[in-house]
Amino acid sequence: MKKHRARRKLLHLLLILIVGLLSSYYGRAQTVVDAVAKSYHNAAAGSEEQLLQSGKYAQALFFNNRKEEAMDLLKKDIAVARKKKDGQYAAYLYGIMAMNKLVLEDSISAFNNLRQARVFSEKTKDNVTKGYVLYCEGWMWLRYGKEMTAIESFQKALNYYDKAPETDLVISRKTAIYKELCSVYANWRAYEQQQKYAELTLQMAKVKNNPMDIFDAYMIMGYMYEEQYRTNITELSLRNKAEHYYQQAIKTYQNNKDKMAIPSDLSFAAVNLANLYLQYYPQNDQQKGLGYADLALEVATETRQMSQVAAAYGIKADYSIKTNKNEDAEKYLLAALAALINNPMEDKGVSLSLFAKLSELYENENNYEKALHYYKQYVKVFEEVYNARKLEQAQRLEAQFEKERQKQALIHMQLEAEKREQTISLMHALSGQQFQQLENMKLNEQNQKQVLEVIQLEADKRGQELKLARLEMQKRAQELKISQQNLAYKSKTNTYYFLLACAFFLSAIFLYYAYRQREKTLRQKENLHLLEIDQIKQNSEISNLKAMLEGQESERTRLARDLHDGLGGLLSGTRIELSQLSEKVTDKPLEKNISRSLSHLDIAVDELRRIAHNLMPELLLKYGLEETLKEYVRRMSHEEMEVTVQFINYSGQLPAEKQIIVYRIIQELVNNAIKHAVAHQIYIQLSENESRMFITVEDDGIGFDPVKLNGQRSAGMHNIQSRLDFLKGTMYIDSQNGIGTTIELDFPL
Repeated sequence: MKKHRARRKLLHLLLILIVGLLSSYYGRAQTVVDAVAKSYHNAAAGSEEQLLQSGKYAQALFFNNRKEEAMDLLKKDIAVARKKKDGQYAAYLYGIMAMNKLVLEDSISAFNNLRQARVFSEKTKDNVTKGYVLYCEGWMWLRYGKEMTAIESFQKALNYYDKAPETDLVISRKTAIYKELCSVYANWRAYEQQQKYAELTLQMAKVKNNPMDIFDAYMIMGYMYEEQYRTNITELSLRNKAEHYYQQAIKTYQNNKDKMAIPSDLSFAAVNLANLYLQYYPQNDQQKGLGYADLALEVATETRQMSQVAAAYGIKADYSIKTNKNEDAEKYLLAALAALINNPMEDKGVSLSLFAKLSELYENENNYEKALHYYKQYVKVFEEVYNARKLEQAQRLEAQFEKERQKQALIHMQLEAEKREQTISLMHALSGQQFQQLENMKLNEQNQKQVLEVIQLEADKRGQELKLARLEMQKRAQELKISQQNLAYKSKTNTYYFLLACAFFLSAIFLYYAYRQREKTLRQKENLHLLEIDQIKQNSEISNLKAMLEGQESERTRLARDLHDGLGGLLSGTRIELSQLSEKVTDKPLEKNISRSLSHLDIAVDELRRIAHNLMPELLLKYGLEETLKEYVRRMSHEEMEVTVQFINYSGQLPAEKQIIVYRIIQELVNNAIKHAVAHQIYIQLSENESRMFITVEDDGIGFDPVKLNGQRSAGMHNIQSRLDFLKGTMYIDSQNGIGTTIELDFPL
């Protein structure tokens, strides 16, 4: 029963999100259409830029309820794109046309357009276009109910995107695929795969540094861990992770309010977190849930999101019922019911829950008249839901039958189209042969006529030519002698001029080449000299920094050994002597003082060992950074403070000297959080990709002002920055008073 109730609550929250998205979208839709239309019309007609803008323009029209204009635009620009040599533009537009057709429930046309998109994607070498066509294919198969086929298409699309340069467009499309895969595996309850793609979604959002994408990724992570906790309520770490990511989503929204396009997102996240506190946390933590319910109520009221207003009131009512405040519960339930009635997209499931709770509440108060009234309302809505479900089931069966019928019709039409294409090709071939034969016959007839005319003309001319031939022969003999003499003289003169011009030209080229080579050589020498100077400076700085770090580590090692072997041995010896002395003493007050001294010595020995271990932990040298940090957080955690560490894609291939530096940096950051932040939870995360490592240290302490920290130049942060400079890394600090601190570091592997 609890599982079904949680599912109904989840569906209700998803409905709230959809309503918020639609209301916010329609508020900005016309502005978006105008902006995209301006970009489309500013591009040259028929240009590649306009074809790329055509897809965005068509989608904006389609989702602004101007579907006919969108389809007409796509048809017009597809006709232009088909004439382009590169098939990427036609493939892109055909893919959008296919998805729009499927939304319009025209599956036959949808898959015909998808087939055209595949054909044109074979005519391009652009990996982004190939990946997009496969994404469209996976998107359509997923909506068609074939999830395995959709996953195969999504994986092929990711392979093409991995080969393409990592632009903002590629990151956005990969993120869309990760979200689709995350939803599929969530439906299958394959939590390991779901977690993989949820973490990839979060990683891509952080790379793109888009607050809206980061907010969505945090919400996906929080919902994922909440679902996992529902199936295993003994694993409290899953509940805590869900809380952490919901809090991160709210924090991201509050820090980037001017960049968040959907105001209702904040109330949606607050409702999720409040519901988590109410259902799964002890009584003392549920007060936090009321705070987030009040936040959700405030934001939802401002943005007129009545479904979220009803959800917030429902959470407050549940808390009042748990604390036996029936009057407050009645007030909140009636307010939730009023908000739900004012919502144009009323959720029948939530109405059922509210009517049932009101009926039960009035029954407990012996107000049977109102209890009966709301029970009748409950029965009425239940009958509507039951009848709607029966109708929905009948429509679903009818839709499945219609899909199968359309599928068979599509196969039949494809076969008919192939037969027609073969017939047309055969007819074209036969008509081409007949036309060629006819043309050949006409050409032969014309050639024969021309030959006869030429023979007649030649016969007429030969009579005259024979008369003049003898005179011309004599004249040509004399002209030939004179022309031979002139030609021989001009040939010699031209040869001399040509040789002189060639010699001058070659000399000029040689001189210019020699000048350019000398200038190039001097410039290369100068650049090499400057590079050598820069290299010497860099090597000197690196050597100094490395020597300083090695000196610090060697001094830590020497100091740890001296403390352990020297002072540790002295304290142990002193304890043994005091123990022997206490056995001989009979005076009770003196024996009590000696026992107190022995306990103080035990504390001193333990503290000495802890200091020596922090100076140079043996686990780091023997087992590496991962095991050392796990042992470190276990040692640092206690009843009043929890320290956790998480590794994502950590390969353990970091050199030993860099592992020591990373350990020192994390140790210094944790010590700062313990000393100055008064933190109760400290979260450490290490992740890496092919080229860089990322480190995040978060705490829920009192926070500080990063600007004042830069002015004070504390020794601890100076040590961290020095080690980070050696690793050639960067550091980002996000801290606010009373909220907590997040420090992110990254450096190349």
